[in-house]
Amino acid sequence: MSTSSVTVTGMTCNHCVSSVTEEISALPGVTNVNVDLTTGKVVIDSTTDLDPSAVAGAVEEAGYSVEHAG
Repeated sequence: MSTSSVTVTGMTCNHCVSSVTEEISALPGVTNVNVDLTTGKVVIDSTTDLDPSAVAGAVEEAGYSVEHAG
């Protein structure tokens, strides 16, 4: 089991949360997605380590952006 997190920018409502959750949940191995609308933090539980570019791609597919640290 692996847990990772990203910060998503551009979400403004629960529909945004739903879209991001749906796209990330579709990635292979993802077992749970928890989105905090207020902070933009998305915590992802999965059976394997996820490719950060795959997560970013899923977020972009939903219409939002991943904030990259550093």
